[in-house]
Formats: sequence, C-alpha cells, structure tokens
Amino acid sequence: MTETTQTQTAPDGAFSPYKPRSPEYRLAANALRGLRQDLFHDASVYRPLPRMRVDGPLTGRLPGRLREYAAHTPHILVAGIGVLTMISAWLGAQGGVGAPFYALAVLVPPLVTLVRPALAFWLALAVTAFSSVLSGGYGLWPWQPPNFISYLTVLTVVAIRTRPRTAAWMWLITVFYTVAAESVLGYHFSNNSAPMLLVSALLLLAVTVWHIRRDAEQTVSAQQTVTAHERSRRTLLEERTTIARELHDVVAHHMSVVAIQAEAAPYRVQDPPPELEKAFATIRENAVAALTELRRVLGVVRAEDYEAPEAPQPTLADLDLLLENVREAGLSVEKALTGAVRELPLGVELSAYRIVQEALSNTLRHAPGASARVEVGYVLGGLGLRIVNGPAPGGSLVKPSPGSGHGITGMRERVSMLNGEMTAGPADGGGYEVAVFLPVPRETDRAAGDGTGGGTGDGAAA
Repeated sequence: MTETTQTQTAPDGAFSPYKPRSPEYRLAANALRGLRQDLFHDASVYRPLPRMRVDGPLTGRLPGRLREYAAHTPHILVAGIGVLTMISAWLGAQGGVGAPFYALAVLVPPLVTLVRPALAFWLALAVTAFSSVLSGGYGLWPWQPPNFISYLTVLTVVAIRTRPRTAAWMWLITVFYTVAAESVLGYHFSNNSAPMLLVSALLLLAVTVWHIRRDAEQTVSAQQTVTAHERSRRTLLEERTTIARELHDVVAHHMSVVAIQAEAAPYRVQDPPPELEKAFATIRENAVAALTELRRVLGVVRAEDYEAPEAPQPTLADLDLLLENVREAGLSVEKALTGAVRELPLGVELSAYRIVQEALSNTLRHAPGASARVEVGYVLGGLGLRIVNGPAPGGSLVKPSPGSGHGITGMRERVSMLNGEMTAGPADGGGYEVAVFLPVPRETDRAAGDGTGGGTGDGAAA
C-alpha cells in the first residue's frame, strides 16, 4: 500500500496565501522586528550598567579603596555630564518658574541610561520635543544647547550598551523627528538640525566601529584559545603515542627474553622432572600469548611508516654520549652524579634519558650559548634529576628559536606515567630549571639491584 501526497498549484493569476515573500519584504520585516525588539520591547528591561574592570595596567596599580571607586568611572562620567547639562539648562532658563522642571528634565535621560538604555532614548527625544515647543523658536532650534549635549550623551551611551543595529535605528528616528518638527513647526533661522545629524552620525559610527572591532577581537581570542587547546591536546596525544611505542619495544623485548629463557631452561638441567618441563612450557606459552596481545593492542599506535629502532633503547648509561653530542652542538654542559649508581627499571631509565635529552634540546633552542648542568641523584626510593641552564649571553650570534611547548608537555607526560613529580620554571639568576623525581618501588629497585630486573630493551624484538 503506497501513500502519495498531492500538491495543488494555484492557477495563474489566482491568490495564494502561501505565496513566497520577496527578499526585500523579508528584509524589511526583519528590520521592523529588530526595531520593535531593540527600542520598544527592551525599553522596559532593567539593565544596570556593570562596573568597569580594574585589572588594567593603570587601574591595577591603584590601592584597594581607589580601585573600588575607579570601577564606577562610567557611572560617574555619565552622571557628571548630566549634572553639567542640568546646570546649563538652569542658567539658560535664567531662573524662571519652569527652570527647575527644565533642568530636571534634561538631567533624567542621561541618568536613565545607567539602568534602562532604550527608555532613556525615548525620554531624551520627548524632552527635546517638549523643549522645542515651549521655546517658541527662540535660540537654537529644535535642540536647545542643554538638550543638544544631553541627547548626544544618551545616543552615545545607549549605542555603547546595545548593538550596532540599535544605533542605526536611533539615528533614523532622529532624522524622522527633525523632518517632522520642521514640517509641523516650520523652519527656524537658528536651526541646528544639520549639526545634530552630522555629530550624532559621527559618534554612532565611531561606536559601531568600536563594537565591530571588539567583537572581532573576542572572536579571534576565542579561536586562539581553541587553537591553543587543540594544539596542546594534539601534542599530548603525540607524546603519548611516542611513549607507547617505546614501551611497546621495551616490554616486548623483556617478554621475548622470558619466552626464550623458559624454552631453553629445561635443556640446562639433566633429566628434568615432567612437572618442571610443564611449568616452563606454561611460562613460555603465557609469555608468547602476552607478547601477541601486546603487539595487537599497542601496535595500533604505530604509524604506517614507523620502523622499530634496531638499536637498544637508551638508558642512563648512555648519558655521557648524549652530553658529548650536545657539547659538539655548542652547549657547555657538565654532569654531577650523586648516590650509589644502580640499575633501575628500563622504563624509568628510558624516561630519565628522554627528559634530560629534551631539557638540553630546549636549552640549545631557547638559550643558545648558555651553559647547562645535569644532576643525577640515585636516592632511596627513586631517581632525582635536575637540569638547569643559565641565561643566554647577550652577544650571541645565534638567536633563540620559538618553541611550541611540546618538550615540557612530553616531559610532564612521562613523569605522570611513572607517578613522579616535576617542576619547571625560571631559575634563580636567569635561565631555566627542570627538576624531576621518578619513584621506583622498593621491590623493583631491589630486584634491579640484584641484576634480575635489568637489561636494555631491543626494539628489534618487537
């Protein structure tokens, strides 16, 4: 059973209530909807002016009480302009009977902008129209000098507190009022409509440009924040992938050794009992199964063009060779060793080597020509590292190169993987310092010291 839908088309010339609207009609409808929302509906919305931020380069240096007062700078500025217009209106009325009412009427719209911006615009326009009628055409018209200042203040504050669309509507309504006033009350010799329209247009244009620039800066800042977050996240994932590759090689080597030794062990004993042969066979089977599962799980982190290193993974025993290489690259570095040197788990030694390597690479990049010091401490319960470099000499011909933060992120990831602790930051007297502690479980440390848990990982075994 098939259900079909038929659409009836109105004949040519017939009226259709579903006739699509033209783009011009939709544009005008949206514009009128924006006018109703911005200047009519929002006129009843209570929106107090927020306090100014005081964390800038100037306000941030003020003491506590002055900083609190500085946060109300916009309110004080608007209220001050309102008081000046009130005094001007009082003096312009020459102390007449209506002088207090006129002065108060000029003061109210600027103050209302602090709590209800849209309502303040209509009050300023009403006060202007009322003053134009009562003035009888004497003096500047249709904006008396107090009204001129008060109206421009209201336009500017409302435009700052709202959107650019509202500024355009206010200016168009100002033009409409000017034309209507001249049509109804006639043109006056001292007409100041042109200066008002020109000055208000320039002010509103400046505020609109400020709005656009601020929005653009916020958008760029948000994009930069997202980009920095994504870059940091990508760096973290790349470093984790690198660590997983290295651990894959290390663990795979040890599992291969276990499997080979378990297979060869029965042949080293003459007439081994069946229980011993079965136990070694079980150990070998479990080692091979674990190695297969390890390759299946961790093998996905390898890129298609990744090749496992044929040389053993580096350890702290290779630290002297690393220091010799960086010396050839132009870095003056010295090594200090404390504590009883012992063999540690390969994961700890590999991470310690990589941390020293990355710290010295950062010194070469960011402080060319500086000297560095590497301190390795074999302490109870773990391994301590401290890599510190001095400031770059001022007359160095090699300029520092900017970094992407991959090095510090990678070091922190390695330390976190081993439940260690790390601090990195500027050193006393200039330069940079990296301090790391990598814990080693007491049982593992004892086994490594007995020579049963050591060895170097051969990546080729993976």
